Amino acid sequence: MRLAAILILLALPAQAAPVPYDLQADQSTVGFETDFGPDHITGAMPVKSAHLVLDFEQVANSVIDVALDVSNANASFPFAAQAMKGPKVLDSAQFPEMTFRSSVVSRAGDGASVDGALTIRGVTRPVTLAASIFRQQGHDAGDLSRLTILLTGTVNRSDYGATGWADMVGDEVRLKITARIARAD
Repeated sequence: MRLAAILILLALPAQAAPVPYDLQADQSTVGFETDFGPDHITGAMPVKSAHLVLDFEQVANSVIDVALDVSNANASFPFAAQAMKGPKVLDSAQFPEMTFRSSVVSRAGDGASVDGALTIRGVTRPVTLAASIFRQQGHDAGDLSRLTILLTGTVNRSDYGATGWADMVGDEVRLKITARIARAD
């Protein structure tokens, strides 16, 4: 089903222009995972704002601009959330927002590759996310009004100065973002 949905979306000539979409924040998740010794810490961050424009005909015209609310991030156990938002890691008091702005969107295999600038703790670095697009259940093959986008990638927290508790918490942070979007009216 995934491959069929992607092929249908990529082959549609009716979407010849960029189309704005609204993020359904209550149905979307910006999730992360990192190592904590032999275990994992997982968590999520709420989306503060999102500007999304998709062009299925010319994917390079697509734009993704998202701000996350660091101060309301959560983690799989309370002391991890508190430590993560504290001054040694994300420092949410000084940097309450994390942003991502796409620079290049291109086709890649069955999906897309999204290159952009990720800003954490006031430090901006390039990052590449792999994207897959799906029609939401209950929508016909040509209906692009409601979509789900899965974005995955990794970042090293030390690249952004988020180095606290490096002796206990892994440097690599694995991202899994599920964005449910609806065509803007």
